[in-house]
Amino acid sequence: MCLTLRSCLPCRSCREALSEYCSKRFITRTRMRTRSESAETVDLRVNRPPDQSGKPEGGRWFKLNLWGGQKAQSQAVVGNTTPPTGGRYSPTDKEPKTVALTLEEILAAKDVQHLCEASRQLIQREERLFGVIMETDSLTRNAEEVDKLAVDYKNLKSLIFTTLGLSLGPGEVSVEALTSAVKALNQEVDQDQQWKKENRPTPAWRHDDLKKLHESTLRSLVEDRMDNPTSPLADKGEMSSFQVDVNSMGRQLKEDLLLVVEVVKRCYPPEQDICNFYAGLYHQTFSSRLRKIADFGLEDKDCTFLLRWVNEYYPQILQKPELSCQINAEVLGKLLPEELLKPLEEQFLSKQQEVLQTYIVRVLEEAEQRWRKGEEPTREDGCFVSHVAYDIIQLVHGMVSTAATIVGDIHKAQIITSRLKALLPSFQTFQNNVMKQNKPNSQPIIKANLGCIQQFMELFNKKRHLFQDDVQTKCLQILTDMKQSAHTYLLKPVHVVLKPKYNLLGTSDWLNKPEVFEKLLDSMEKEIQDLQGSIQSCHQELVGQLHQDVTAEYVKRLLKVKVKLKDREQQHKAYQKIKDNAESLQDLFGRMGSKEDWLNEILTKIAEVLKLQELPAIQMEVVSLGTSFPDLSEKHVSALLKLKTNVSKDNRKTVKDTLSDYLKEIDNVASRPFFSKVQVK
Repeated sequence: MCLTLRSCLPCRSCREALSEYCSKRFITRTRMRTRSESAETVDLRVNRPPDQSGKPEGGRWFKLNLWGGQKAQSQAVVGNTTPPTGGRYSPTDKEPKTVALTLEEILAAKDVQHLCEASRQLIQREERLFGVIMETDSLTRNAEEVDKLAVDYKNLKSLIFTTLGLSLGPGEVSVEALTSAVKALNQEVDQDQQWKKENRPTPAWRHDDLKKLHESTLRSLVEDRMDNPTSPLADKGEMSSFQVDVNSMGRQLKEDLLLVVEVVKRCYPPEQDICNFYAGLYHQTFSSRLRKIADFGLEDKDCTFLLRWVNEYYPQILQKPELSCQINAEVLGKLLPEELLKPLEEQFLSKQQEVLQTYIVRVLEEAEQRWRKGEEPTREDGCFVSHVAYDIIQLVHGMVSTAATIVGDIHKAQIITSRLKALLPSFQTFQNNVMKQNKPNSQPIIKANLGCIQQFMELFNKKRHLFQDDVQTKCLQILTDMKQSAHTYLLKPVHVVLKPKYNLLGTSDWLNKPEVFEKLLDSMEKEIQDLQGSIQSCHQELVGQLHQDVTAEYVKRLLKVKVKLKDREQQHKAYQKIKDNAESLQDLFGRMGSKEDWLNEILTKIAEVLKLQELPAIQMEVVSLGTSFPDLSEKHVSALLKLKTNVSKDNRKTVKDTLSDYLKEIDNVASRPFFSKVQVK
């Protein structure tokens, strides 16, 4: 056989020699394809003969073109040898394959792009070598080869883990190199597992736990990056050193996890779930750093900042669309354990309570000072207004909502408003003092306060989540009492003016003289005009309260029985009178803004009772009245029936018993109490 294949002609002797050489395993035939009927191309790897130790040396790839015919010639291409067409490939030629490097060449060049190939070759050598040892049981004879393999393994492992240690450094390692390193590692892990199953001598290097080494390598990488952020904050503003450190770690975590899901993930097989593995490492590292800081105690601002990172900023990072689809945040849990969070939350919430209390006290003190100076509330659209409630409500809503985010639980944040049970009575005391002293500016202040009370009640009714149940119940009761006392204060002068007109109701003059009730209507209209000054909704409620008071006064005067209805004609006349009065009252108060239309039903039903003559009909109408207003008592029924002098005492008792029996069968809690306000003897 010719020794120089590059210039050898394809003679028969060369072909035979080449075939013999291949059969002796010094030439590995790897590929053969037909170029045409007259040409064959064979890619061969030619290894040099073994040295004295019996170890085959590295080889090179050759491409042999075997041509037939008289002008046959051979062309060997080594590496990137130029084709015989002057630097250009002919249309029938194909690009030669990339040179496959040997294990020694990869390790010598520290070629991280081909770590997977190096691992494959090392495993093949290992199996060949230890297969021989198994057969000959001669470790001494193969000691040099074992030592060489151990060195190569050590160097390969070093390259693999060095590459893995650069996983998160942009530009430090290519995707191809990292992918090759991961594949090499997984091949080595599989080989370790295979050796554990074999009943034969195991290489010393196969006792390493590569999985744990992989985990520790990545953990060290993560810890180093969190301790030494690659992009520290440029604008620190008024942040403390603690806040700067936490922000820097948090930003590093976010950037690195994005890199993991966008780049590193592609280098690992799906079953390794590398995204969640990295997320766990960053979570543990970040948590560990924050624990050390929290143990030393923090100022209020730093305490708030830390809680925001635990319950707000960190969850927001994991909720980013790019991360949430790859990382299971629920498995990670919170950054700090409950035993560390609890004192931090208590410190934060206690501070918020103090801030809210201080603010409310200051607002009420300022309002009281303006009243004592004789100042009237400001007017908006002709109405007296106070900003006491608005300012407090904005602070309450903002503080509790923010605190719920910071501590991660609205129920914990509700503790901030617990002191309102003690603060609202201060507001009530201020209002009572204003009404008691009755200064010239007292009525304007109370009218303005009605707007505040309404705003507070809306807060407690519509924003229940901001308060604990007992706080809400207590505060609503205080506000209801304040509104009722304000209405009483503002309406008292009105009732003083109307009292002489009230005294004529239910009398013969009332029954026979139309002008008696007309004068009452005229006086009421004038007084209602003077009540203006509250915001529209509060003025409507105030007028509605007056509507209830006047109706109750009307029924009260009627049940005093100052007029006797002796026969059907007088009773029908009273029926018509009451019905007309009811319509007049409804018309007047409706025009003035009252929404209490239900009061008309009371007078109408009373009128019906007076008109009816048959006992069963009277019984049914009284039961109907009692059904609508369960606070109707037997005294009320007795007084009403006494107006009808033709109804005997026994019949009155029958009607009362019928009502009593019926009310026992139903829930007699009045949704709209009325008769309880009408006192009868």
